[in-house]
Amino acid sequence: MAIEHIVQGFANVMDPVTLALMIAGVLLGILMGSIPGMTATMTIAVMLSFTYTMDPANGMMLLLGIFGGAVYAGSIPAILIRTPGTPSAAATIFDGYPLSQNGDAGRAIRVSTIASFVGGVISVFMLMFFSPIIADAALRFRSPEFFALAVFGLTVIASVSGDSVTKGMISGLLGMLVATVGIDSVTGYQRFTFDVPELLTGVEFIAVMIGLFGIAEGLRKYSQGISDDQNQVDQEIEGYLPSIGDLKAIAPVSVGSGVIGSLIGSIPGAGGDIAAFITYNEATRWLKDATPAFGDGNIRGVAAAEAGNNGSTGGALIPTFTLGIPGDSVSAILIGALLVHDVNPGPALYQDEPALLYTIFVGFLIIYVFILLFGLFGANYWARLITIPQSLLWPVILILCIVGAMALNGNVFDVWIMLAAGALGYVMRLQGYPLAPMVLGLILAPIAESNLRRSLELSNGSLDIFYTSPIVVVVLLLSTAAIALPAIRAVRA
Repeated sequence: MAIEHIVQGFANVMDPVTLALMIAGVLLGILMGSIPGMTATMTIAVMLSFTYTMDPANGMMLLLGIFGGAVYAGSIPAILIRTPGTPSAAATIFDGYPLSQNGDAGRAIRVSTIASFVGGVISVFMLMFFSPIIADAALRFRSPEFFALAVFGLTVIASVSGDSVTKGMISGLLGMLVATVGIDSVTGYQRFTFDVPELLTGVEFIAVMIGLFGIAEGLRKYSQGISDDQNQVDQEIEGYLPSIGDLKAIAPVSVGSGVIGSLIGSIPGAGGDIAAFITYNEATRWLKDATPAFGDGNIRGVAAAEAGNNGSTGGALIPTFTLGIPGDSVSAILIGALLVHDVNPGPALYQDEPALLYTIFVGFLIIYVFILLFGLFGANYWARLITIPQSLLWPVILILCIVGAMALNGNVFDVWIMLAAGALGYVMRLQGYPLAPMVLGLILAPIAESNLRRSLELSNGSLDIFYTSPIVVVVLLLSTAAIALPAIRAVRA
């Protein structure tokens, strides 16, 4: 029966109008995802109203094309200019930007494209064949499990701290401190708002991220003096496919990260940014003696991050379709798109709308084929962007950063937050403090704090709630091992 539905879904997707909408969605997603601050969520929210008059399948194909294209394209500015286009591409910076600095921007983008395709395809297959089982497991995650997952994510700080773990920890704690600004979600009290009304809703972490990476890098460039006559790195931009050696190197880590990213994405609220950081960190543990070292331009680092965050796309749809629970902010909008057409996500969807469901499955697979084609054939053109004269390139980049920050909520305050974060990031880089741990702390601290406090409220302050869950025990043990093993190896060395 499932084979018949798959065949029917394939026939529906082959409709010329549906194919055109998929291509349009992918191209729009790539365009918007490559602009820092223009997230997939924002783009889909804007385009949602255009799908109201469409057939449900066609509307979903347009929106899913934007979703996949934007998540993939966030890696392009991360590799080229050290500024992630989307939050989930932050981990791609660690090895993607050093590759660009070494003249391998085209190679990095091609590897990113292949890994994104592998991660996305794996996630769609898991969505298609294992979604009820995975959704049932994900539904077992309560506050203690989410707290343990956030703690596990914070252990990544040790892997992205560079030469000084101490400075990395300080940077991570600073991010966690910034994350506490706003109204306490549990008690309702104001924290560190300093009577500034705009801070009541907290600090927009995407604006901070754009500032830390984009504005800070621009300040560093201008402080060193920008001249079109200075020597630029010659970029390798020949060919359309990665070498056989690169494909062999990234294949295992892409598959493994795609599976992990899909599983993490299926946990409601986890998202692609957490998936990317965790898969990157796991890759550093799998490949302890990698050459070059992770953080110095290792293509497997790019592959791990990109397969992880693209794996989360299909994973996020698992609880959406099986339980009617959004896996992330994008899938929440997709639920709204289905409800407009009187399609109710949930367990009955598999019985009531099998044709629509399998059209979405097959269509999302083909969307990743389009992403693969557009990514590989466009990689060399993207790589040429950094051969543009610096005096022209960096003003455009800074303007795009400002536009991206302004577009987040439509207010100037986010621009000031971005500029302040840029100044802070510039000073931190001068003093040798890594920026990635701060972003990690900023993203994961609210998840860890709110779920820790909610867990303690449920247990009347007893820590037993963390010991009675096997999932929590296993994840916390993994977190302890992640911190202890590097220390033990260092002592032995």
